Amino acid sequence: MRIRPFKSALAIVITLLSALTAAAALPSNVTWTTDIEQISPTEGVIRWHADIKEGWHIYGLEMPSMPDTPLPPPTSFDIDQVEGLSLDGPVEASTEIESHYDDVLKLNIPWVSGSVTFSQKFKLDSSVNGAVISGTINYMACNNDACTPPAHEDFSLSFGTVAAPAPATPRSDEEQLNVNAATSAAEMSEWWQPVDMANDHATSEAGWLSIFVFGFLGGLLALLTPCVWPMIPMTVSFFLKKGKDRRRSITDAVTYGLSIVVIYLVMGIALTLIFDAGKLNEIATSAVFNLIFFAMLVVFAISFFGAFNITLPSKWSNKIDSKAESTTGMISIFFMAFTLVLVSFSCTGPIIGTLLVEAASQASILGPAVGMGGFALGLALPFALFAFFPSLLKEMPKSGGWLNSVKVVLGFIELILSLKFLSVADLAYGWRILDREVFLAIWIVLFALLGFYLLGKLRFPHDSESRHTGVLGFFMAVASFSFAVYLLPGLWGAPLKSISAFAPPLTTQDFNLYGGTFKEFHDYDEGMAYASENGLPVIVDFSGYACVNCRKMEGAVFDTQVVREAIENGYVLIKLMVDDKERLAVPYAVEEYGSTTRISTVGDRWSYLQRHKFGINSQPYYVLLDNKGKPLGPARTYDENVDDFLDWLNRGAEAYKNR
Repeated sequence: MRIRPFKSALAIVITLLSALTAAAALPSNVTWTTDIEQISPTEGVIRWHADIKEGWHIYGLEMPSMPDTPLPPPTSFDIDQVEGLSLDGPVEASTEIESHYDDVLKLNIPWVSGSVTFSQKFKLDSSVNGAVISGTINYMACNNDACTPPAHEDFSLSFGTVAAPAPATPRSDEEQLNVNAATSAAEMSEWWQPVDMANDHATSEAGWLSIFVFGFLGGLLALLTPCVWPMIPMTVSFFLKKGKDRRRSITDAVTYGLSIVVIYLVMGIALTLIFDAGKLNEIATSAVFNLIFFAMLVVFAISFFGAFNITLPSKWSNKIDSKAESTTGMISIFFMAFTLVLVSFSCTGPIIGTLLVEAASQASILGPAVGMGGFALGLALPFALFAFFPSLLKEMPKSGGWLNSVKVVLGFIELILSLKFLSVADLAYGWRILDREVFLAIWIVLFALLGFYLLGKLRFPHDSESRHTGVLGFFMAVASFSFAVYLLPGLWGAPLKSISAFAPPLTTQDFNLYGGTFKEFHDYDEGMAYASENGLPVIVDFSGYACVNCRKMEGAVFDTQVVREAIENGYVLIKLMVDDKERLAVPYAVEEYGSTTRISTVGDRWSYLQRHKFGINSQPYYVLLDNKGKPLGPARTYDENVDDFLDWLNRGAEAYKNR
């Protein structure tokens, strides 16, 4: 009853290569309309009409059989199961879908452009008067230069007279799930019923503080780049020499710094207004976003190594600069600050991007504004500081080859961090191309190469010749080599708690001499059924592949022997990943907050469970339940205190015995 696209490795490759040209928020370039024609009381035709933007195309209903060649996903239509509904023949296109030569794959692939209508005939049992037919359209749009990521559009159509089922005819959970799109089988289970919960620890304030500190340190790091460092003495000297009144010059310099803060803060607030916290979290955990950001960091790293230079169009900065010259007073100072923001983009862009991803993953609506405020403060503070104490300008290191070295080191850091974003997409979709040992092997090589660079054994195009190794460079090289050696045991399964927030979990390790992975359930109903059969309490761990704090908790708390023994000996562990992108066999819809929410992936299901039962949507989130789904005490969130966590487990076990 289903026509499903297979997941093509090419879709990943195309997305990575075209990300910068297609941009993160590309439209689909295809407009879909859907209708249904009733031929007889029991027969009909579903029509999906696609208007494809000029120059773009979508792929055919079938692709060539080439086992050794990854191909793009075909256009397909998933139709949800409905009682009494059967499909009559295959999906047909209104126009012949011809094969065209693909410059990337060097072979002919069927695709269609312009306008096309796909039709699917169906029949309905005579015993059923009507039905609601819903499902999903799956497709990918491409042109000669780029492709948008594989897209999905939902549709829902009414056929005949939709009658409610007779109350005297009971249905199983699965049948009811298929028939009633407004009610999930999950809500029928006692285990899913909502409960009142309280958290042991509130983490929002701590989360905001960490984002602010991360942003502030990022701003200070941006100062050391070739795009910003030379601007400090030039800008401060300009204000100090502008007028004879030193107090006025200092005021102007401080205003310049505040203008930088305002510009970046406005960017953060704009993101806050455009996206709510849930949407930010959804974007940060999506595979497409993480793949695009992975590609962006790799490109920036290559640029930092000296292969090419990335800058915003010069006419932008020239226009802003001319505005600064033609205006006076505070407006002139503001435009000068804006010029700095544009000119320094090639160095600050990757730092800001990483900051915004971290802020978005916290699911806090204030995250982007707080993070950008911290970044701007770190970037602007030295301008004000040198304006107050101009004698410090003489102590500043002069611009030179060391600035390019900083840029190259940042390039290594960008490459190292980029793997985190590729890992998120890899875990969420189960591709298994970047398991833990592969991730660690690449990190070990990169940290070793960084050590050789710091010792002067590697040189990049813009590096100046050096006959000796500096003291600071020597100690940084020692640190880099030492960290590479520290990572080596991880190839055989060592926990490596210090990088647990970045590396894939131990469950992806193929070869593990250390053992010690948890026996855990990844389906809530299966885990609750096991707990009920064996008379055990439950710890539910709401986690996510993109959740940094979740990985920290696993490394710092769950991997300790005392906590491990307490869970293994007294609890059933149910770990639910809210960003798991595996599609459900039967999507369904639920009524939530006055609107209909479609549940189409495993992650959607667990995210809805967390919101529906516990009234919260942040991770990590830990809750202790009896085997009937009732809470045994307050919930816990992120806190690496092992003793407190162990005490929480013991109190829950005691409450289970005394219930």
